[in-house]
Amino acid sequence: MSVTPDIVIIGSGIGGSSVAAGLASTGARILILEAGDHIADLPVNRDQRAIFQRGHFRPKETWYDANGKGFNPGNYYNVGGNSKFYGAVLSRYRKEDFDVIEHQEGVSPAWPFAYEVLEPWYSRAERLFNVCGTLGEDPTEPFHSMGYEYPPVPDEAPIAAVRERLKRKGLHPASLPLGIDIDAWLAKAKTPWDAHPNSDDGKMDAETAALSSAMKHPNVILETNARVVRLETGSKDEVAKVVYIKDGETRSVSPKIVILSAGAVQSSVLLLRSANDRFKTGLANASDQVGRNFMNHNASAVIGVSPRFKNNAIYQKTFAFNDFYLSDGKGGPPLGNVQLLGRVSARILKGSLPQVPEWMLDLVTGHAIDFYAMSEDIPNPESRVMVDGDRIILQWQRTNWAAHLALVAKLKEILKSIGFPIVLARAFDKRTPSHQCGTIRIGNDAATAPLDTFCRSYEHRNLFVVDASFLPTSAAVNPALTVASQALRVADHIATTDLRS
Repeated sequence: MSVTPDIVIIGSGIGGSSVAAGLASTGARILILEAGDHIADLPVNRDQRAIFQRGHFRPKETWYDANGKGFNPGNYYNVGGNSKFYGAVLSRYRKEDFDVIEHQEGVSPAWPFAYEVLEPWYSRAERLFNVCGTLGEDPTEPFHSMGYEYPPVPDEAPIAAVRERLKRKGLHPASLPLGIDIDAWLAKAKTPWDAHPNSDDGKMDAETAALSSAMKHPNVILETNARVVRLETGSKDEVAKVVYIKDGETRSVSPKIVILSAGAVQSSVLLLRSANDRFKTGLANASDQVGRNFMNHNASAVIGVSPRFKNNAIYQKTFAFNDFYLSDGKGGPPLGNVQLLGRVSARILKGSLPQVPEWMLDLVTGHAIDFYAMSEDIPNPESRVMVDGDRIILQWQRTNWAAHLALVAKLKEILKSIGFPIVLARAFDKRTPSHQCGTIRIGNDAATAPLDTFCRSYEHRNLFVVDASFLPTSAAVNPALTVASQALRVADHIATTDLRS
């Protein structure tokens, strides 16, 4: 961009790309700074041994827990962010998720606005991401002012059979709302899309859906391999300069508006590392809440095995059930969501069980069906992201774990009752980013939240944070659509206030 941009967006994940899509038609000069590059279209993208056994795409970095122990995080740095590898599930939060929910181990607080406020932008986001789905199957589904434009992705034969078994048990399996062109995906290779990288193969991720929409406008520029290292404030406490490194050279730009969309961990890290004499604990942090309230869904893989069940499905991931989402089924506190995982092959499973021969795992996976159990992680100020020099410290204190274990036990019981005598479960740990969120939350009170309800910093009027950081609660469904919807809402707000002033 040969002239100073009006807006700089830091990060091209779901939040950054969606807000760019919402702002592109305003004519404002928009520069998107992305730390990584495009994922190239290479055979390794569908090589499950490379992805899951050799960790080909995992970042070459180390984070640390509160005890100083290092671990390799599963966060990705590329155009489109983590969405390049996501399962393309684009569910809405339930209406109840915006209100207070009593859990076994505490309270999930209310949002600063109701579901109805965000609903119109949910519909817009579903169209932006070409969501395939249907209404009327899930009794927890909130009100939709518009239906889905595309029909749901069809069940493969063995998956359809399991769906029917669950229905006969009185459960309500419902088609997942998915951002996937299934014919295009399978034309490239016969693999699932869940946890597989996308290089314009049919998955509707942040790059292929939202960013591609924004880039149709000549006023939007994307600069890759540009890692932002700090934000500098000016005399009016606004963000005056964005400093980044490109090709080993330190550069800076001074836009009117800065939109931070680097992800729940990296956005917090950048604000904390941007501390200066005026803002000694970091930017946007007068409330001391930046980095706090980190949430990561309680999640487990649950695999049912039966010698009588033959699973020749390719992608598998087509339905979920929420019968235990609003209560435990007996009037008790909520447990969570259950959805299918992408089809787990022997090549995938060996990544978690390296000591077991692949041929033996193939015998198991050929007679298995794979589910993902997900429960809400309640915000806790002591669950937090911190920095120590160059180190990123993630102090994650799980909450609501007993409810998650109850959900896993319930799912095991159900699978055994429908013909899967062997059920195995394994929890995901901090190395897997199971929908990280909450570290720079929105709220109505500047004393307890860094951002207002339009994701604007209370302290820096030209700074917005638009990624999963802003989420005040994690709920128990995939957050991508909620992030995209709020991003479109924020874009409309910026267009009608900041860009018209």
